[in-house]
Amino acid sequence: MPLRVAIVGRPNVGKSTLFNRLAGKKLALVDDTPGVTRDWRAAPARLAGLEFEIIDTAGLEEAFDQSLEARMRRQTERAIAQADVILFLVDARAGVTPLDRHFADWLRARPVPVILVANKSEGKAGAPGLYEAYELGLGDPVPLSAEHGEGMGELFDALLPYMPPDEEPEEEEGEAGAETAADEEAGEISESRPLQLAIVGRPNAGKSTLLNSLIGEERVLTGPEAGMTRDAIAVDWSWNGKPVRVVDTAGLRRRARVDEKLEKLAVADALRVIRLANVVVLVVDAGAILDRQDLTIARMVVEEGRALVLAINKWDLVEDKAAAMRQVEDKLQAQLAQARGVPVVAISALRGQRLDRLMEAVFQAYAVWNRRIPTAQLNRWLEQMLGQHPPPLVEGRRVRIRYATQVKARPPTFALWVSKPLDLPESYLRYLANGLRDAFEMPGVPIRLQPRKGKNPYADQD
Repeated sequence: MPLRVAIVGRPNVGKSTLFNRLAGKKLALVDDTPGVTRDWRAAPARLAGLEFEIIDTAGLEEAFDQSLEARMRRQTERAIAQADVILFLVDARAGVTPLDRHFADWLRARPVPVILVANKSEGKAGAPGLYEAYELGLGDPVPLSAEHGEGMGELFDALLPYMPPDEEPEEEEGEAGAETAADEEAGEISESRPLQLAIVGRPNAGKSTLLNSLIGEERVLTGPEAGMTRDAIAVDWSWNGKPVRVVDTAGLRRRARVDEKLEKLAVADALRVIRLANVVVLVVDAGAILDRQDLTIARMVVEEGRALVLAINKWDLVEDKAAAMRQVEDKLQAQLAQARGVPVVAISALRGQRLDRLMEAVFQAYAVWNRRIPTAQLNRWLEQMLGQHPPPLVEGRRVRIRYATQVKARPPTFALWVSKPLDLPESYLRYLANGLRDAFEMPGVPIRLQPRKGKNPYADQD
């Protein structure tokens, strides 16, 4: 196991900025507003060849009731319990505050070693706060600027004694390593990688409750407040021995209602998660099934080429379940025809009901999303489809489809060699896509057809 390093401190001292700096990516939302981070999150980190796991946490506050701040503090305590080393950040420009002193005393009572970090130490403005940090009794403070990348060498020296004995600094990756990471992030992952599962939906639909119920622990904050989740929180998990990386996202509202800068950042983060996912679970509140925003999210998932599974949450509160399910099916058939056959699973995330059925649907959708059809079988099907309903006439001449082949999976994508590709209407492409779904059992996933001009590329081969 790599060394686990948790970043803690009061709100707005730069924890998420340092997290992003060490992770090498802008994973955590950063803003001048205090309390942006609410859930803790972890990511692989690298510092001058040292490799470890970095944990970002919510700002520490003195709250011990059932308020949101108290729940955030308890989440931070859970993160600290899993850490091998703590980076305690103070703001050198603001100086040491009573809250810093309180939590310094609290951390000294913990069995985990603490490294004191004086952030925002760039320039002369941070010097007084740096000297004040000595009075916290946590050793010599490490001066750095997470925003500008200054002081990383001193942080390296402070972390090095805590690295495992067999851990030695490695040479930094070159451009080839960066390209490999970019390819993996783009979604072209090997079959040995975990299934990338995104949980999306409107605010307060039960997305965070679903993640907690799936993994069996209070990993993310939940509560009656809408819009509680901001950062996309990824958790590595296993279902029936199969690796899954499940990501909880912020609630997606209509664009006209997204006003605050923080919410815009959270929505952008959620959209990024959808683009990188394999399968997306759209959580819908059973009290307002598939309203316009739910359908907008569903269409967005399909347009991104992700496999979609619909989870009707709070199903235990529905009285007429048969009528509610008919309503779902009617809306899907009328307004989501481009992904006909989307799996629908009625669940109760709070009670943990039918979650195994939901995960079975997720893995079935994933298998369909990865499906490849042999070329010979595909062209026999195409010949039947052309015989049943030929392409339309254009200027008295029929558009000819000579050949078809699958060019990629994830999602299933097919190239059609057509005499006049621009004259092949969308209605005929939909006819072929629906035929593919029925003939090769590919319900619910987006199917892409790409008309191309040219002759059969295999016509001259034996």
